[in-house]
Amino acid sequence: MATPVEPHVVYHHGSHTKLLRPLSPHVERPAGVNAIVVPTARPHTYLTDVVDLAARLNSQLVLLCSHWADAGRAVEVARRRDVRAVAVDISASATRIPQFLTTGMLKGTRFEQKTDTSVKRNVGLAIARMVGWRHVLFLDDDIKVDSADDIRDAAALADSFAAVGLINAGFPDNSVVCHAYRRVGGIQGQFVGGGAMVVPGRRCSSFFPTIYNEDWFFLLNDEGRLSPVTATGKVDQKFYEPFRDPERARSEEFGDCLAEGVYALLDDNKRVRDAVNVAYWRQYLGVREQFIKDVLDKLPAAGLAKAEELRIEASLKGASGRLKHITPQLCVDYLNALHTDRKRWQQFLKRLPRRQSAADALRYLGLNPHTS
Repeated sequence: MATPVEPHVVYHHGSHTKLLRPLSPHVERPAGVNAIVVPTARPHTYLTDVVDLAARLNSQLVLLCSHWADAGRAVEVARRRDVRAVAVDISASATRIPQFLTTGMLKGTRFEQKTDTSVKRNVGLAIARMVGWRHVLFLDDDIKVDSADDIRDAAALADSFAAVGLINAGFPDNSVVCHAYRRVGGIQGQFVGGGAMVVPGRRCSSFFPTIYNEDWFFLLNDEGRLSPVTATGKVDQKFYEPFRDPERARSEEFGDCLAEGVYALLDDNKRVRDAVNVAYWRQYLGVREQFIKDVLDKLPAAGLAKAEELRIEASLKGASGRLKHITPQLCVDYLNALHTDRKRWQQFLKRLPRRQSAADALRYLGLNPHTS
């Protein structure tokens, strides 16, 4: 059963960091990173920092492009720095990545996730399995890494953990609702995320579902708990404006609500199976509604500029409006589908052939790589 919550009491967990495993006092020897996988949708000029990092680490660079990113131009940026790189224009429909139940059940609904970050990261995981990479760094194109040694330290730890996040010291990487909570004085932390994370490539068995907070679901294991995860080092997330368009909050709400509801249970030493419960979600959805209302109520007294206050208000109302369409049964059905998809992904990994290079692996997946 879920932890009881009194009616109309806000039960928002501003931090989940207690779920992270503590680091041993024993200092691991730094390790190399076989590849840096970069899901990118921005113009090639945004790749300067990741190309520089690949040069410092002497790592293969895998650039997975869509939207404003172009594989030919992306690989040229790497070529100018003598960095080993492979780039490809990604189309979800053109890959051999499995079609997931979790994606299909949201397709055509207001909850469908339009971004392709999850597909790109799953392509990266499949390449790592086929080539046999030991350590893979997932890095978004708006993250800057000052110290390559932080990545080497994270890679060394990845031999003992399912994932090692890099601690974000830059602009907070939170949902729109959680950003708003921070703006009104709430104590809001951050959790490790796929934007800067080292994973043990050849033994990784999880996948990224197509939903907001996909990295939080990636970190869950087959036993319904958080996999052994820790954090180290430092990266800097570049600034973005979370309240520019209320559609951002609407598109995040299902994934944010679902992930926060699951992780609240994990915080309370329960398992994902405790969330496969209509009664739990009936209660939690009420808690979420009250939480957003509480943040809205605190806005006028937060001392913000009027224009910013209005943007935050519009975003919170967008999230609240989308929340009204989330049902307890949808949450339960999604988690059941997620369990099935994990098994489907693991069977897919077992069938993957060995390949000598990332380019060969991409061709096997039905993609056309450019190489430096």
